[in-house]
Amino acid sequence: MTQHIIPGTPPVTVALRQSSRARRISLRVSRLDGKVTLTVPRGVSTREALGFAEEKQDWLRRQLSQQPEQVVVAPGAVLPVAGRDRLVVAGQGRSVVLGQDEIAVPGRPDLVGRKVQGFLKELARHRLSEAVDHYAAHLRLPYSRMTLRDARSRWGSCSSAGALMFSWRLVMAAPDVLDYVAAHEVAHLKEMNHSQAFWNVVTQLYGPYEVPRRWLRSDGQVLHRYRFDGV
Repeated sequence: MTQHIIPGTPPVTVALRQSSRARRISLRVSRLDGKVTLTVPRGVSTREALGFAEEKQDWLRRQLSQQPEQVVVAPGAVLPVAGRDRLVVAGQGRSVVLGQDEIAVPGRPDLVGRKVQGFLKELARHRLSEAVDHYAAHLRLPYSRMTLRDARSRWGSCSSAGALMFSWRLVMAAPDVLDYVAAHEVAHLKEMNHSQAFWNVVTQLYGPYEVPRRWLRSDGQVLHRYRFDGV
């Protein structure tokens, strides 16, 4: 993909993507991070594609104005951990320390975001491993491995080989949300579909799941507001 700028107030950055499967030019604004993607069929010129985007620039700016504000994780920032807001403060020693209302991060301020991200990934691995092991033992079904990613389009997945994947950002959500996603993916070890039989397994493992499932659909994208690269 190549980046292009539509001038104006404010300027809009557009990622142009060519696709052999596309049948027409389309624009998409990600609900997760506000990224604008301009998808064009093969053979359509860059000039024509950008002309289409420029015609839609008022719509694009309206969509972008409705996006949640990005939060750069640095000293003084507030971010949720396990569903509770924590203030990022300077810490002592060598380790990140999670408190009731603060997350203390030692070292250089410009490295705080990366250190918090590393801490959250390890915390996510620990909590998801516990949840997955618990639910898999309940079903008496093994899984082959568990990996973490910063997935944009899904919170978790289960392959036909029993490989589980989760977004590490789940550790920022309330514990019941993380537990629900763990139960959801483990349920796929038994039912590799979304049939009623599958949802019955989810209920068997987790219990009533409507509240966390609804939260992920309506508010889950806010977890992608937080940026850890310091940019």
